[in-house]
Amino acid sequence: MDPELEAFVPLLAPLDLSDPVSARKDFAERAAAVPAPDTSDLEVEDRTVSADPDVPVRVYRPHRAQGAVIWLHGGGGVFGDLDTEHPWAARIAGLSGAVVISVGYRLAPEHPFPAALDDAYAVLDWAAGNADALGIDPARIAVGGHSAGANIAAAIALRARDEQGPAIRFQLLNQPGLDDRQETWSARNFTDTPWFNRDQIAVAWRHYLGSRTATPYAAPARAADLSGLPPAYIATAEFDPNRDEDIDYARRLLQAGVSVELHQWPGTFHGSQAILSAEVSQRQNAELAAALRRALAA
Repeated sequence: MDPELEAFVPLLAPLDLSDPVSARKDFAERAAAVPAPDTSDLEVEDRTVSADPDVPVRVYRPHRAQGAVIWLHGGGGVFGDLDTEHPWAARIAGLSGAVVISVGYRLAPEHPFPAALDDAYAVLDWAAGNADALGIDPARIAVGGHSAGANIAAAIALRARDEQGPAIRFQLLNQPGLDDRQETWSARNFTDTPWFNRDQIAVAWRHYLGSRTATPYAAPARAADLSGLPPAYIATAEFDPNRDEDIDYARRLLQAGVSVELHQWPGTFHGSQAILSAEVSQRQNAELAAALRRALAA
C-alpha cells in the first residue's frame, strides 16, 4: 500500500451499513469536517428537476464552460447527498472546466432500485432538454461518478442507448461497483480492505436491490451487449474488491468496439483519494478532471 495512505488506515473506521440512518449521519459528520472548497471561480446554484418525484440537483458552473457532466455521488446507494458531495463536485468543476450537475438521488433501502437510476436519468433528460438555458452544448454531456455513483452512470449509458435517449458524449467511472455477484478474484479475496470491504459491499447490494433480481441496469456487468456505448474512462484502486469487475468491464467494452482509457492506481484502496494530502490522491483527482476536460473538448 502507498505509505502516505497506509498512515491513515487506523483512522478510517468503516461505516455500519446495516444501520443506514446511522451510516448517513456518521458520513455527513465526516464530510462536514472536510475544509470547504474554494468556489470563488464557480457559480453554484441549487435547482429542482421536475420528475416523479422531483429531483434536487446542485449546478456548478465554471466561467466559459460549455460541456457538462451529470455527476453521481458514491455511498453504496445507501448514503451521501448533495452536501457531502459538495467538495468533490466543486473540485471536478474547477479542475475540468465542465458544468457539474450533482444529483441528489433517492437512497436505498427506503428507495431501492430503480429509484436512483430513474432520478439520474430524469436529470440527464432535463439537462439535454434545457441545454440552452443551462448554457451547455447538448452534444457535450457526460455522465460520471464515484463507486455506486459510477454504477448509476454506467447504467444511464446503457439505458440511454437502449431507449434512444439523450446523446452521451462520455462516461467517467471511478471505482464503480458494477457486479452484485462478487465472483471476481478481488471480490473474493479483499475481505478486510480499508473503508469498503467485501461484506460492506454485499450489504450495500442487498439494500440497493431490495427484493428485485439484478438486471443490467442495476448491475451493468450483467449486460450481455456493451456495443454502442459512449467512450469511457475507468479508474480502479489496487486494493479494492471492485477492481477486477471494473477491469473486466473495460476489457469487454473494448471488445465491443468502445474506446476506453483504463487507469489502475497502485497502492490505493476504495475511496482513498479522499486523503488529499497523499501525492497519489492528488494525481488521481487531477487525472479524473483531465479525462473529463479532454472528452468534452470541442
